[in-house]
Amino acid sequence: MKLVDNNKATLSFSNGSPSVELPVYAGSIGPDVIDIRKLYGQTGMFTYDPGFLSTAACQSAITYIDGDKGELLYRGYPIEQLATQCDFLDTCYLLLKGELPNEKEREDFHKLVINHTMVNEQMQFFLRGFRRNAHPMAVLTGLVGGMSAFYHDSTDIANPEHREIAAIRLIAKLPTLVSMAYKYGLGQPYMYPRNELSYAGNFLRMMFGTPCEEYKVNPVIEKAMDRIFILHADHEQNASTSTVRLCGSSGTNPFAAISAGVACLWGPSHGGANEACLNMLEQIQASGGVAKVGEFMEQVKDKNSGVKLMGFGHRVYKNYDPRAKLMQETCNEVLAELGLEKDPLFALAKELEKIALEDDYFVQRKLYPNVDFYSGIVQRAIGIPVSLFTGIFALARTVGWIAQLNEMLADPEYKIGRPRQLFTGATRRDVPASFQR
Repeated sequence: MKLVDNNKATLSFSNGSPSVELPVYAGSIGPDVIDIRKLYGQTGMFTYDPGFLSTAACQSAITYIDGDKGELLYRGYPIEQLATQCDFLDTCYLLLKGELPNEKEREDFHKLVINHTMVNEQMQFFLRGFRRNAHPMAVLTGLVGGMSAFYHDSTDIANPEHREIAAIRLIAKLPTLVSMAYKYGLGQPYMYPRNELSYAGNFLRMMFGTPCEEYKVNPVIEKAMDRIFILHADHEQNASTSTVRLCGSSGTNPFAAISAGVACLWGPSHGGANEACLNMLEQIQASGGVAKVGEFMEQVKDKNSGVKLMGFGHRVYKNYDPRAKLMQETCNEVLAELGLEKDPLFALAKELEKIALEDDYFVQRKLYPNVDFYSGIVQRAIGIPVSLFTGIFALARTVGWIAQLNEMLADPEYKIGRPRQLFTGATRRDVPASFQR
């Protein structure tokens, strides 16, 4: 972050109060920012920005998004290149360390993560406290937070060594915890991880394997799972990432901070979007399927109908979501591999996609299919239940949360988060004397 030469913002007031000069800073790319840290001290006023739509709460070197161009960069690398030339653990190394690994670093990091995928055996007893029909995200929130009770040597957020150990443990053990939550709901035995498998292959085996027979990893499905992880690894200062930063700013342990991110991600407007998308498709299917798609889309156009189109458009991207293009490719590969091109629900999804890409109403509003639309279809095709979609999102996003948390803690300017407010309640008043008890 550097000061923009000969460029300051001047804030003037119509009530005669003296104007205030504010510094302007520039990042390496993206919009400049106006530094308002001293605004309250100089004017006695706060800024008002619900949703933080115009506020940069931190400086970061991890992920950059240009929503107008439809561009997503991890540490400067385009997501299109990472998704086609790297695997998820390469991406994890990049997000954590700032650079892609060389051959020796890659081998060591992959081995380190894969060799720490087992969880403490007592975690399965922790699971028994949940009802069998509990939502996997409720279970996962508890399990991730509960890790701090098992791994005492990595709970000091102020200790860089503890943070590094916690990072590896969280990345390594999340697939095991997600699969355990799934198996618990089914009543099936948990599958222990295997060190000779890839990160994605291991996850698939723990999800769908049983002790009754050897599980063979399908390379097409393995590649699809790995790509889902890469595309969801980080996404700049979104709601859950901001939650992790805010939670971590209090000095809480890394497992608690990541658990807060899991809880935030659960919301249907965030990580639950792909779950909401599949639920929408199933509702259309139940009401008549492909034949009713046109009628459904007309209802979407009617603002008074209350019908929402899930899985299309994005708050950040005002162009085509670059992750959606990659996920669309993976979606077609998976459906072809599994012979599901003519499955009624997937045929319905394709018809929705066709209308959204051709109808002027959706094109003009840039309501293109987003990554949630395609990732939901892929996960359902693989056999992952809709209720577990957000859990897999959390698994993938954990590395981004950790990278963002570590970056914040290493920033000498970081402070505990304390948003301000515009108070609109009652002014000072006294309790009536007659109310005394």
